[in-house]
Amino acid sequence: MSAAPLVSVRGEANLEVPPEIVQLAITVTARDPGRERALELLAQRNEECRRLLEGYGEGVERVETSGLAVYPELRWLGRREQVRAYRGTVRLDVTVVDFAILGDLVARAADGDLTTLNGPWWRLRPSSPVHRRARQEAARDAVARAREYADAVGGHLTGLVELADVGLTTDVHPPPQVFAAAPVGLARARGGEAPEPPPIELEPQVQVVHARVEARFTMSEPEAL
Repeated sequence: MSAAPLVSVRGEANLEVPPEIVQLAITVTARDPGRERALELLAQRNEECRRLLEGYGEGVERVETSGLAVYPELRWLGRREQVRAYRGTVRLDVTVVDFAILGDLVARAADGDLTTLNGPWWRLRPSSPVHRRARQEAARDAVARAREYADAVGGHLTGLVELADVGLTTDVHPPPQVFAAAPVGLARARGGEAPEPPPIELEPQVQVVHARVEARFTMSEPEAL
């Protein structure tokens, strides 16, 4: 008895959904001819930035220190090295879940003294149910394709041989914008000589989730051949 005919297909799904979180990177810098003063300024600006972020409550889900550097800037005098100044930087990685506060947060953070802000990076959570939905739709697409192929030759599906997950990816985002800070204080009083900057309007970037599966089915003997 001959083996049952096989149908091999690939199922695909593409979902466009709004992002769930947005990530920013804030770098504060301090520079001074004196090492102690440079460290003092760095600690002060880092604390001011952290207090600013804490002021947004649960809208900011996570603040993590991902980088710290303190080093001398050297210059040559004849054949000798001389310390010209000391520079320090602290990088904070910020995860925001309330998009309503994002424009105000970005404007105020980027307004800090010697502060650079990178982002935004729009993301889905790794545990997002969107990934599961994409995989399920890809599997259903594989079944539908296999049925169409079997029907085209006068047959029908009789069983599943194999169903394999061959990839699940999210679109790579374009390079983030960089907001350069003006040399002014991070915390400002409204109505004074230096009012807080207006919010920067940001539009969430649609997330495209791809899922692909490969499937193999048995089918009845074709009648159209």
